[in-house]
This record gives sequence, C-alpha cells and structure tokens, in this order.
Amino acid sequence: MAKGSLSPRQKMINLMYLVFIAMLALNMSKEVLSAFGLLNERLSESNTATEARNTAFMESLATKAAEQPEQYGTVKQKADQISTLSNELDAYIAEVKTNMMATVKPEDATDYEVQDKPDYLDQTFFQGDRLSPKGQEFVAQIDAYREGVLGIIDGDPRFLDIAADVKSKFATTPEERRDGVEVDWLKYHFEGFPLVASTTKMTQMQNDVKTTESEILSTMLAGQQAAALSFTQYNTLLEQSKSAYYQGEAFDGGIVLGRKDPNTKPNRVELTLDGRPLTEDQYTIESGKVKLNISAGAAGDHKIEGNLIFLQDGKEVEIPVNASFATITKPNAAVISADKMNVVYRGVENPMTVSIPGIPDNKVSASGTGLSKVSGSKYVMRPGGGREVTINARGTLPDGQNISTNSVFRIKDIPRPTGTIRGEDGDGGCVRMQREGLEISSIGAILPDFDFDIDLNVTGFKFKVSGQPTVIVNGRKMNDQAKGALRRAGRGETVQIFDISANIANNSGYKLKKISPVCIELTN
Repeated sequence: MAKGSLSPRQKMINLMYLVFIAMLALNMSKEVLSAFGLLNERLSESNTATEARNTAFMESLATKAAEQPEQYGTVKQKADQISTLSNELDAYIAEVKTNMMATVKPEDATDYEVQDKPDYLDQTFFQGDRLSPKGQEFVAQIDAYREGVLGIIDGDPRFLDIAADVKSKFATTPEERRDGVEVDWLKYHFEGFPLVASTTKMTQMQNDVKTTESEILSTMLAGQQAAALSFTQYNTLLEQSKSAYYQGEAFDGGIVLGRKDPNTKPNRVELTLDGRPLTEDQYTIESGKVKLNISAGAAGDHKIEGNLIFLQDGKEVEIPVNASFATITKPNAAVISADKMNVVYRGVENPMTVSIPGIPDNKVSASGTGLSKVSGSKYVMRPGGGREVTINARGTLPDGQNISTNSVFRIKDIPRPTGTIRGEDGDGGCVRMQREGLEISSIGAILPDFDFDIDLNVTGFKFKVSGQPTVIVNGRKMNDQAKGALRRAGRGETVQIFDISANIANNSGYKLKKISPVCIELTN
C-alpha cells in the first residue's frame, strides 16, 4: 500500500481491496481443490479401463500358453511376473488411499473443497524431519516395483523406452526445489499437501503402474507374434479326410501351413510323390492350401517331399515339406480283441473293442451272448454259463459292401481268492503280528495278479486256536468269543482264519471259489 498520511476514505478503500484479494485467493483455492477431485475421478475411470484391458490380455495369453506352451510359455511366465508386481503395488496404494478417505465423512467423499487438510499423510509418513516407518514402507514399495520391473525388461532392446520411463516415473531420489534445495522425494510430493491433492497423486501413480503393465505386455506379445508370423516359423501339415485309403482310391489330402489362411498362398511349388515330381495338373492352390489331385496308389507308405516357396521382403523363403500317408487294401474281416486279456471272465464286466479298419464305428455292429455296446467301438461282455462265447461283427464299407466275421472267446471263472489280515496274505507263509493288533484288524480277501480291480466284501470267517474250539464269526472283525480264544493262545503260537465267506461288491450273486486261509504267528 502507499506510504504517507491517508484519508479515512482511502484507508477504507485499501481495506476493502485487501478483503477482495483474500476472497479471490480463497475462491481460487477451492477451485483448485475441485479440479484435483475431478482429475482424480477421470484417472480412476482410466485406471478401471486399463485394468480391464490388462485382465483380458492375461486371460488371452493364458489361453495361448495352454494351447502353444513352447511358443508362449516364456512370455506368459514374464507377463505373470509383471502382473504380480503391478497388482501388489496397486493394491498397496489402494489401501493407503482407503485409509486416507476414512478420515473424510462419507457424505463429503465427493465434496473436494473440504478435503484441504494435509494432516493424515503428514502424521502417517513423517516424524519431524524424518520419515516414519509407514513413510519408509511407502518408498520401499515403489523401489521394489521399479527394480522388479527393470530386472525383467532391462537389457532387452524392445523395452529401452519403457525402461527409461519406469526409471523416471518411479524414481524416489531427492527432488530439487525452486530455491535449489534438495528435499526428500516423499516430503517433496506429499508433505503439507491437501488430502485431495495427495489422493490424486496416488491415483496417478496407480495409472502409471497400469499403463506400464499394459505397455510391457503389449510389447511382449507383439514381439512374439512378429516372430510367429515370420514364414521361417511355419511348419507344413498334411490335411486329409481319413488316416488310411483303399488301394486305387482317390486321395483327397492337401498340404497346409500351420496357420491356415486363405491369403497365405505359395508363390511357387516344388513337390515330389515317392521321388517323382508332381506336375501342375496334379495339384491346385486353394483356401490357403496345396490340394493334391492324385491317386492313393498301391498299398503301402507314400512320401510327399519338396518345398513351398514364398516371397518375404523381396526374398524367397522355402518352407520344407516332409509328409507321408499310408494306403491299405480293403479289409475282409473284422479285428476283435479283449482290452485286457485273450479270454473273458464270468462274474465281471469284460471291456472289449470291436472295430473294422477303414469303416467308421457307426457302420459297425457286434452281437453275442452277454455282449452290450457302450459307445463307439467300446463294448462290455458279461458271460453267462458255458465254456465259450461267440461274437459276430458286421460292417459296411464305403462302397456298400458288407463284411461279417465271427470270433470265439473262452470263458473262465474268477481265480481262487486269497484271505488277508490287515491287507497282508503272508505271501505263502504266516503273517507275524501282535495279538492286540489281530483283535482290531479286518479280515479281507484279494485276487493276486488278477487283471481286474474287484472289491471283495468279507461277510464271515472261522477262527481257530490250537486246542480250543473253532469260533464262527460274522462280519470282517473278530467277535468277543474269538478275542477270548485269542487271549488264551500262547506266545509264538500260530492261529488260523479259514472258511472265509465273501462276495463281489457289485455282483453278490456270483459264487466265488473257496478262499485260501490265512495264518497268523503271534509275536507276544
């Protein structure tokens, strides 16, 4: 204000001017606070969209890695590391922001003009001129993220710009104020700032994290796809309607690239069939494949070799072709085999396969006593009485010709089961155990070296101690009478479990052969 003596009127005018300036400053401060709040909202919306893109990217990459692990497995591993680092820092910052906003009344959450206090972070991050443990943790989290990301991408020429950006955006070195004084990074950015300004800064950090993740993931995949799209990365495949052909039948197979694309056409073809060059009328190029118009030839294996020539960057790139197919004679008999053995067993479900080479399963049928179809070429045989069963298979060839053949299988009974105690059968001798263990052990029965997994339910047995009456037991474990007889047996004495009664779990009507007894040598 002007010096010298002022009139009362001039003093009043000067006072009003000061009040006016203060009011302008107050309004400007509130407008700035609102601007921070609106900026925070926009950043939050951007973060949500970027996070959705990153999530979709990781899901897509996971699918690619599962389908093509050799091509995308390494990329997926590094992408997971980047995603983990980003999610951990993002979650940490989100927790800090949640604690900050807990100091604001819920109804004032969007009233940014009242969020002008710096108290929360000043008290949380700082202790006088030093950083508090919480402040040190905040800086450590950022340092860990920065060094973790750089450890994954640094040194790779594809990520030079991103690495430099990470070093800049997530640097925590001291900052220089306008007066030239160096200030601790955390103090420079967060000490004394309004709550809404600090919230916005942290949201911006989250945006930097998500954007960095997006850029790294995109660059990773772009590099891998560029390599995959190069013609040097292609393999040729032989596409055919079936795996084998009849002698003299037209062969309808074609050579295709691993990435089948109508726009992918070779500029030149050099192929041979069994060493003889193919002429232009023996193949056509269509729908991204080289279709072969040849006869399947005589019975046996046939070799297709040569090159598909493409132009890439003005240079010819040769894709080698090395494929084969087999031509077989027309069958006149079915092939029938038991999946597990050359006989069928009475009392169990015997899995069988009935098929005729060159004829689809839906054109083949089979019949026999006890035979039932499961699906496709799979059948189940449940033999009844007798010593043999005959199975008849019938099929229709593509040319309408019918084929029928019979096959005879021997029927055998289930072998004699062996008794067990505590799951042991003594292996030709006696099972050694203490009498206390015998009292609580279960009696069982097994079929050693039998090709089927069969559950046998023991329903009773007899227990014999030398010099004492035989005890009849119902169930799998010893009753009180048997336990009493056991207690009277001497140390080292051998007791016997015999006449074991059992049945098949899912076929109680089948009568098993007599079960071998099991003996136990008492060790106490």
